[in-house]
Amino acid sequence: MQHPAYGELRPVTSYASVLLADNPNPMTLDGTNTWVLRDPDSRECVVIDPGPDDAVHLSRVAGHGPVSLVLLTHHHEDHTAGVADFVQRTGATVRALDPKLCHDAEPIADGEPIDAAGLRLRVLTTAGHTADSVCFVAEHDEPAVFTGDSILGRGTTVVAHPDGHLGSYLDSLRKIASLPPGVRALPGHGPELDDARAAAEHYLDHRRQRLAQVRQALGDLGPGATPRQVVELVYADVDPAVWPAADLTVQAQLTYLRDHDDL
Repeated sequence: MQHPAYGELRPVTSYASVLLADNPNPMTLDGTNTWVLRDPDSRECVVIDPGPDDAVHLSRVAGHGPVSLVLLTHHHEDHTAGVADFVQRTGATVRALDPKLCHDAEPIADGEPIDAAGLRLRVLTTAGHTADSVCFVAEHDEPAVFTGDSILGRGTTVVAHPDGHLGSYLDSLRKIASLPPGVRALPGHGPELDDARAAAEHYLDHRRQRLAQVRQALGDLGPGATPRQVVELVYADVDPAVWPAADLTVQAQLTYLRDHDDL
């Protein structure tokens, strides 16, 4: 599915619509997806990830209120930099895993049900991309999981050392892969996916392949190889604009291999 033009609220399910922020770059793909959720009979809505500090975008999102609650998938600024402005515009409470990101509300907890805007969302902690990453599973007859950056609409997720942790991320992918078949993935970047479970299984396969490539690269380069030397071999097919992030990803991979006695 193609993304809408910036500023267009596009319905994806009967209860979830997406508004794309105008902040495209190699890391954010087309930009950050801000999700607006409400049961058709609800006057209020829930917003997941207001996005960057962009007054035009935040005004557009607020215009689809009233907003009773903001939920954050993780702390990265392309998802959260606009939160303070958005709270001023809407008066909404803010909940996240990290207490420092919350406003007039308690932090969320793994497995917690959140009832708002006529919907029930369940928290699924998915550390790995960041330590505070979470997904929100919509318990609805159109089931979906809002994946933040844990699963993207295209490509794969950066796990950047030290906040990113590959072992935790693999565990989180297994959590998502345990969801029932047919639960849609509604990501923080890129288009929605029809099956979150299949996407998580694909990510797990991809990570296993990358780890095998890193082992091979270290065998070719020797134990003194730098992360950048590994990147140049293993990530030669990746846009060099994201190689600095790949450097941190390789560091996370090396940490994982050392932790598991593979180095």
